[in-house]
Amino acid sequence: MSTTDLWTQTDTTISTTDLIGYKVEAIDGSIGKVDEASNEVGASYLVIDTGPWIFGKKVLLPVGVTDRIETAEETIFVNRTKDEIKNAPEFDDSLTRDESYHSTLGSYYGRGGKGYRDWDDSV
Repeated sequence: MSTTDLWTQTDTTISTTDLIGYKVEAIDGSIGKVDEASNEVGASYLVIDTGPWIFGKKVLLPVGVTDRIETAEETIFVNRTKDEIKNAPEFDDSLTRDESYHSTLGSYYGRGGKGYRDWDDSV
C-alpha cells in the first residue's frame, strides 16, 4: 500500500455517511469513537477520541487503514493493532490538514513503517 493510498477512500460509506460517534475497533479491541471525519479527495482521515484507553488522547488515522464499516452497528474496523495505533506519531489538532504531518503518518502506516502490516498488500 503506497502512502497515497492511505489517504484515499476505498469504501464509499466514508463519503456518504456521517461517521461522527461511530465506535472504532482495532484488530485486538476497541480504541474509541470517531470525533471527526474528512472525506477530502486524497487526504481522507478519521480523528479518533481514545477516551480512557490512552488517557483521553486523540489519534489521526488515514482512511486507508479502514478494513470495513458496519453502519447498522455504527462501528468502523481498522486493520491495525491497538499498539500500532498507540505508537503512531503524536496527534496535533492544528495539523489535520498539514501535508508534512500526513507524510509523517504515511511513513509510519505505509510500507516499511512501524505501523505497516504486510498483509495490506493483498487488499
